Amino acid sequence: MQIVKLVTTEEEKKLAFQVRLKVFVEEQGVPEHIELDEHDQTAAHFIVQEDNQIIAAARVREIEEGVAKVERVCVLKEHRGKHLGILIMKHVEQYAKEQGWHKLKLHAQSYAIPFYEKLDYVVTSPEFLDAYIPHRAMEKNI
Repeated sequence: MQIVKLVTTEEEKKLAFQVRLKVFVEEQGVPEHIELDEHDQTAAHFIVQEDNQIIAAARVREIEEGVAKVERVCVLKEHRGKHLGILIMKHVEQYAKEQGWHKLKLHAQSYAIPFYEKLDYVVTSPEFLDAYIPHRAMEKNI
């Protein structure tokens, strides 16, 4: 059984960072100094736990009045295909609503656009490189 939770301790945050480093740095080759950034201190972080192991993570932060950006959504390779991305995104969206935010933005890796489209996000930009990986901006009113 998977449990999604808002990170409330430094230990949970470290575990979220471990998942992100494994996915983005080790697997995708993103430089660590780009992956872990100044926004980690103020963003709300989410983790998915299964059998006492953290297997997915995401963060969200307000970028302007009523608008937030979802970032660093990731699932460990061996746990993909279990709909954990959808599970964590639903929790992020619920949290955003509770904060009074009305719009979510994100930069989706281009291959992941169909995943976000299933969650009603709409592409709002041409393709661009972020951390050397093709992305497109997307957003959703909530």
